[in-house]
Amino acid sequence: MRESDGNGWDRFAGLVTGRRSWAVLLAVVAAAMAVMALAGSNDSAGQAPVSLPRSAESFLAAEAAARFPDAGTAAAIMVATRADGGPLTPADLAALDAARTRAGGPPTEGARVVLAPDGRAALAQIPVSAQLNGFALTDRIGELRAAVVTDLPDTLRVQITGGPAFGADIADSFSGANSLLLIVTAIVVMALLIVTYRSPVLWLVPLTVVGLADRVATSVGTLLAELTGLAFDGSTSGITSVLVFGAGTNYALLLVSRYRDELHRHTDHRAALRAAVRHAAPAIVASNVTVVLALLTLLLALLPNTRSLGAFAAAGLVVALIFVLAALPPALALCGRRVFWPFVPKADGRDAAEQGVWAVVAKRVVRRPAVVAGAASAVLIVFATGLATTDIGLSQTEQFRVEAESVDGLETMAEHFPSGSSDPAVVIARGATTTQIQSALDGVQGISRATATGTSADGSTRWSVVLDAPPGSAEAFTTIEAIRTAVGTVPGAEALVGGTDAEALDIRDAARRDQALVIPLILAVVLLVLLALLRAVPAAVLLVGVTVLSALAALGAGSWISGTIFGFPALDTNVPLFGFLFLVALGVDYTIFLVTRAREEAGAHGTTQGMVRAVASTGAVITSAGVVLAAVFCVLGVLPLITLTQLGIVVGIGILLDTFVVRTLVVPALFALLGDTVWWPGSLAKAAAAQSASTEAVAVD
Repeated sequence: MRESDGNGWDRFAGLVTGRRSWAVLLAVVAAAMAVMALAGSNDSAGQAPVSLPRSAESFLAAEAAARFPDAGTAAAIMVATRADGGPLTPADLAALDAARTRAGGPPTEGARVVLAPDGRAALAQIPVSAQLNGFALTDRIGELRAAVVTDLPDTLRVQITGGPAFGADIADSFSGANSLLLIVTAIVVMALLIVTYRSPVLWLVPLTVVGLADRVATSVGTLLAELTGLAFDGSTSGITSVLVFGAGTNYALLLVSRYRDELHRHTDHRAALRAAVRHAAPAIVASNVTVVLALLTLLLALLPNTRSLGAFAAAGLVVALIFVLAALPPALALCGRRVFWPFVPKADGRDAAEQGVWAVVAKRVVRRPAVVAGAASAVLIVFATGLATTDIGLSQTEQFRVEAESVDGLETMAEHFPSGSSDPAVVIARGATTTQIQSALDGVQGISRATATGTSADGSTRWSVVLDAPPGSAEAFTTIEAIRTAVGTVPGAEALVGGTDAEALDIRDAARRDQALVIPLILAVVLLVLLALLRAVPAAVLLVGVTVLSALAALGAGSWISGTIFGFPALDTNVPLFGFLFLVALGVDYTIFLVTRAREEAGAHGTTQGMVRAVASTGAVITSAGVVLAAVFCVLGVLPLITLTQLGIVVGIGILLDTFVVRTLVVPALFALLGDTVWWPGSLAKAAAAQSASTEAVAVD
């Protein structure tokens, strides 16, 4: 590090730890209050994630459908069966028609209740304003459900499903979920901090700072949503909170751990805190910059919810960094040495790098580095093979981890009606080609029925196309692709194919494109940051390679656990990209914490012994930080969507692998194998080699 950089960190450390640092703390708190007051509440938190790219054909079809006379409404579907499973009677159909009318169904004959071919179920469409979303949509669907069951005979069972009902159930499942997520996360972090520091007092300081950072990050996300038009929905908000709590707590643990070490060397707690900030802050900033830059690569994605997560999570982590570096040191300075009570560190000159369980582990690793590296890498490779049998993509009915009436209603419909009856595909084409389009649709296998349903003001015709395949299935996607191929050959039709299945297909294809583009960019960002930080090519390449292997192992193990233990049918399309991003970017956190300390020690002790001392001095904090971060990500399981539960599983496993296998075993072993050349071409390689030779000579004598 250049001397000017060191002087800058010295001045910053003095500012946030000096006797007037309380003014910095007050300024941060005042700014936080102002931001929260300005932002207000996040009105979009209850909305379902916006996943469809604007360039997708299904999005263009939805825009074209908006030009039809009934464009202002969407259809909720009332599906009814008898409680005893028997055929519906004329009296049942009359009661259902009355229920449909009570719920706001149109009085026209063509929209009345439709009986299933087997006579054991019936359905009817109920119009819902297409402008409703979030909790407003939840309220409207709740009114429909209450209306249809009023005065309904006990012999009938009625469910409301369809697109609006799915949106309402997603919004309803997030009602209070983010508050629950915050509470559970805070409890988990509190418990782990108490266990880590064995102090009934200390945990209050970092938890208060990180908790306030989370609230400010939410407010910043709300303001950013207003400025950019990106949706700060419940899913994005939940993941952002987990990242802020997890990464913020990691930063706090690193700083407090270094502070405790420095208290053994200084009688003045402010001098110890200043030294801790001076040494820990560069690693914290480097870690934060790595994750933020990796998140910003998501802005290049096609999926809107992926771009939203990149923007809001990056902003949240910047907020976390500001609070940990600008608010936590002044708070610790005010509390003094006794904040660690009852185990108050004394100025006894104890060197944490020379003792403890992690020193023993590190010494054993470097004695047989080839065996340790080979065995640990083999375990990771075995875990990674789980990806070979992983299915990607959840259907509409597989999104929820909790019960939802929209899902149950769709399953009821599938038992009695053609699979695609609940949500037909939509085809829109020029009116002059109506005959050709109808003929093309009639020739596509997998279509149960294709019916022209209206004409727009510009002369376009719309078809409702019922598929034989279950919604969101591979068969449905194949049929959608066949429809697009068939209608695409009609000259001058300018045909567009939309609907829920078409949207799911477009989202899947966009997710694959995003993975192919963003994952290499993430790796490039991480590699460049490590090169800039370490100025050592072998070290940077080795660390990226190990981190990628660890991420693949976590994805493989996580997918196996998701399917085998939890019974989830597949990984959601977002999980591979988000999981890889968080595992690589957050895994580099621990790499930076460890290797910057190893670099600091190598000049005085050589590469191998420098790594031993680095593991000994950072092992406890990396382990604590890893357990905290893994636990915080697992808290995502309290949210109702399977994709978030899966993300928590994958990232939680990956962080534990990083903590206990990669940083503790693989990295020290590989550094011992490569020796001083790991720092090539920097000057540290020569200094470490000279020190290693000196150490070996002393050992021989």
